[in-house]
Parts: sequence; structure tokens; C-alpha cells
Amino acid sequence: MRESWIIAKKELNSFFDSLVAYILLVAFLGFSGFFTWLWGNDIFFHKQASLDIFFNVALWSLFFFIPAITMRQFAEEKKTGTIELLLTKKLSNHQLVIGKFLACLLLVAIALAFTIPYYVSVARLGNIDHGSTITGYLGLILMSSMYIAIGLLASSLTNNQIVAFLMALLIGVVFQFIFGSLGSSQSGWLGSILTDLSVPTHYESMSRGVIDTKDVLYFLSITFLGLMLTELNISKRS
Repeated sequence: MRESWIIAKKELNSFFDSLVAYILLVAFLGFSGFFTWLWGNDIFFHKQASLDIFFNVALWSLFFFIPAITMRQFAEEKKTGTIELLLTKKLSNHQLVIGKFLACLLLVAIALAFTIPYYVSVARLGNIDHGSTITGYLGLILMSSMYIAIGLLASSLTNNQIVAFLMALLIGVVFQFIFGSLGSSQSGWLGSILTDLSVPTHYESMSRGVIDTKDVLYFLSITFLGLMLTELNISKRS
């Protein structure tokens, strides 16, 4: 685990050594803040001490921002040839994948930490449901973990960052839109399975304050599968 943390710190530092982290943080906070506080169906429009609007906006913000975070993780290493150098060191494929995963997840956690003033501000405006707010943030972390794993998988399949971004976005579209759409158009067990594969089905219940083991297992299972496939793909180069 020590080696994974070393990789995580290295990757996190590289985010902040360039403009990537700053651009993504500003974009995420600006986008989520604008729609949470200023646009049409904002908090003041609803006149409720709730962060439901923020959680809905953050869902879509992270959906687009996470592929931008993950696209360079393996694609750039493969393009520059540094991945071969990494794999010749006393570093397992598992440690490398986990390290990069943790770096991306920490960057997302930092972005979400900067939104805590939203929570404090709304809590001062009225009696906010603290439980649903906590589960909402938990839902964002779990969903982000899943999309990071998918993004890393896409990045491990190519040496082109743009291709990696588009691949991660396309897979995300399947989970975000297509499964839910197909599930609603089908009946019986097939419709139920497709609906259960849809991200909004599991995220929305958590954003409302409901923690169901099924929802947690859904996100963790796809995260684990994505990381496992990434590691398998990386192992072909070692």
C-alpha cells in the first residue's frame, strides 16, 4: 500500500504542478455554484434548506470532468514510454493502478471539500437535513469512484488522451442514459435489470438520504471491475 500512496502523491502533485487541477476545480465550482445559487431552479427559487439541487448539478458536472482527469493517466505514460520504466521497477500492476485511482479520487474529494461552504450557507438559511446531505456526498464519492475506474480503463486502452476521454465519456453515457432509457421501455425482468444498471437509479436514492446496500454494492462492484480490467490490460505490457 505504501507504493500506491507514493504513486498517488506523485500523480496528485503532477495535477497541481500543471494547470489541469486548477482549471478543473474552478470549472467544477463555477458550474455547480452557478446552477445551485443563481440559475432558474436554484436554492432561492425552491425556498428550501436543501442541497438537492447541488447534488443533481454535481452529478452531471463530475460526469464530464472525471474523464478529463483520468484521460492522461495511462495514455500519456504509454505515449511517452514511461509506463515501461514504471513496470520495470519494484512496483506491481495492482499498486500502480490503485495509486492512480487514489490520486484521481483525492482530486475529486478536494473539489467536493470546496463545496462545504454551500452546506454551511444553506444550514444557516434553515433546518437542513444533515443526514441526506452526508449521504448525498457519499453518493458523489461512490459515483466518482466508479467513473474514475471506467476512465482509467479507457486510458489504459489507448495512447491518445482525447480518445481515452471520448471512450470514458461513451461508456459513461451507457450507464448514465442508455440503461435507464432501455429499462423504462422494457417490461419484466429485462427492464428491471437494465434499470438496475443505471447510475441515476442508485445515485438519486442516496442523494435523498437513503443508504441501501444494493446501491453501495452497485458502485463498488463496477469500480472493482473497472480497476481489475485496467490492471489486466496493463499486465499485458509487463
